[in-house]
Amino acid sequence: MRINDPQQRADKAGFLRRRSALPLWADLAWRLALVFGLIAIVLALHWFGRDGLKDNYDNAISFIDVLYFTTVTVTTVGYGDIVPVTPEARLFESIFVTPIRLFVWLIFLGTAYNLFFRNIIYRWRMARIQADLHNHIVVTGFGTSGQEAVNELLARGADAREIVVIDGSEKALAEAEALGCNILCGDSTRDRTLKDVAIHRARSMIVSAGRDDTSILITLTARHLAPRLPISIVVRNEDNELPARQAGATTVINPVSFAGLLLAGSTSGKHIADYMADLAASGGRVKLNERPVLPQEIGGPLSAIRTGLGVRLYRDDRPIGFWEPEAQKLQTGDCIIEIVEGAAAG
Repeated sequence: MRINDPQQRADKAGFLRRRSALPLWADLAWRLALVFGLIAIVLALHWFGRDGLKDNYDNAISFIDVLYFTTVTVTTVGYGDIVPVTPEARLFESIFVTPIRLFVWLIFLGTAYNLFFRNIIYRWRMARIQADLHNHIVVTGFGTSGQEAVNELLARGADAREIVVIDGSEKALAEAEALGCNILCGDSTRDRTLKDVAIHRARSMIVSAGRDDTSILITLTARHLAPRLPISIVVRNEDNELPARQAGATTVINPVSFAGLLLAGSTSGKHIADYMADLAASGGRVKLNERPVLPQEIGGPLSAIRTGLGVRLYRDDRPIGFWEPEAQKLQTGDCIIEIVEGAAAG
């Protein structure tokens, strides 16, 4: 989605909306009361200053004439049948009635926009943005894990305009918006929400809803809408890792388990945890890279690749270590995991 040029910045307002604290009937009621209150004030002042008005029809100013003059003056510029003739009346019309007329029209236009035009504009903007959604990354949940994931994606060179963040919190969406991401306020467990971000055309999805049961339900929803979509999910309970995979998750991340791995590794040597964190981060001296096998590498061993240090390959989704016999002969369709130079190297 392209939302970072000036026009596109305006488009984002359609995604981040705050529901009014008043119900619809109360909102309409106070607007009407304000309009009638302003008209009543102008009517009273016109009545007390009726000597400054002239009726070109019968030269007599009655209460009905004042009421008529007030309504047509506030809602239009009048028809000329009743006109102010004294300097005081004309000054009153200029400095008092004209601003009220403009304010009343703003109330009418604002009400029409809120009740009718805003929905049309919102749907038009949605259609424009959805047409541009191809090969994007969907992030559901912008809590600690989701935000760190987005920050890491940006650090690795991902375009913020290719990241769509879904969350129910306006505060979280404001933070994602500040990073330049596209945002949608909604419930990711619903088909409609995921269809709105063109989940079937996404290249990957990150699920970090804050609750394991919610994350698994989101995964189930996304999997039936996009059967081939790579889905990475965060679960915090080890017992939920298997249900997450059964729900269709491609990758299951348990931050608690990963932290335990780092802690356990640190007991075997003070540099092991540091190196593991270096591999995982984009700003370290080394980083992990995943890529398909190159045509010129087919038939050779994993240890012979020149783009990095090959540590693992995947063949038909089965992991093969560099020490295993199958790694001595790369085949078409293999996926290579290699260690390459990081951004901080040198």
